[in-house]
Amino acid sequence: MSVAYLFVREDREYLLSPGERLESDLGILEVPEDVSPGDTVETHLGTAFRVRKLRGPDLFNHFERTGAPMMPRDLGLIIGHTGIAGGDHVLDAGTGTGVLSASMARAGATVTTYEVNSEFADVARENMELAGVRDSVDVRTGDVTEELTELRASESTDDTGKFDVVTLDTADAPTVVANASGLLVDGGFIAVYSPFIEDTRETVEAAREEELEDIRTFETIQRRMDFDDRGSRPSTAGVGHTGYLTFARKQ
Repeated sequence: MSVAYLFVREDREYLLSPGERLESDLGILEVPEDVSPGDTVETHLGTAFRVRKLRGPDLFNHFERTGAPMMPRDLGLIIGHTGIAGGDHVLDAGTGTGVLSASMARAGATVTTYEVNSEFADVARENMELAGVRDSVDVRTGDVTEELTELRASESTDDTGKFDVVTLDTADAPTVVANASGLLVDGGFIAVYSPFIEDTRETVEAAREEELEDIRTFETIQRRMDFDDRGSRPSTAGVGHTGYLTFARKQ
């Protein structure tokens, strides 16, 4: 996919590349080849669209989906609690749509991510190109639990360790956690997302067996606020709970 921008008007938003043509009830929009963020372009009916550069929240909305992507609130907690930054090397498993991998890469990390479904992996690679992080994210097709020995032996960010952070969104996360010491640099973090408390407990038990430190689990809940003429209160729409996040650190 070539570079793409958002074309925005009030409650309308389209993802388009230079040279594309959009037909809608607002008219025909011919996207100029030299379009850039900040421009205003019009349809043949005179309807104006503002051109924007894609940012993190836009990726969540416009990535091609192969399932439910990780929510922005979960992405923020993972990056915030592990301190992912430029120069870090991250091992990720359960790529899915690739929102987490792309977000970590946009924060400056180099990401190696595993996806067992080959079709999902292909979509994730296309999404990495859309996010502008194709060179920073290596999407591998396969089961990370079958590659642990090789990863411990071959992947290295320096002379003393392997990965700065390991992020997992898979049912077999406890198996990877049980090998965390051989994957992480000293002081490195592991972060595990799970929708089920039973899996979360297994992850915590594996982290304890591995003698990881600072083991913490959070339920992620977020409520949107509504403000109108009658008053202000939490929204009654939507689901506030997404899942459980467990963090731990190598000594």
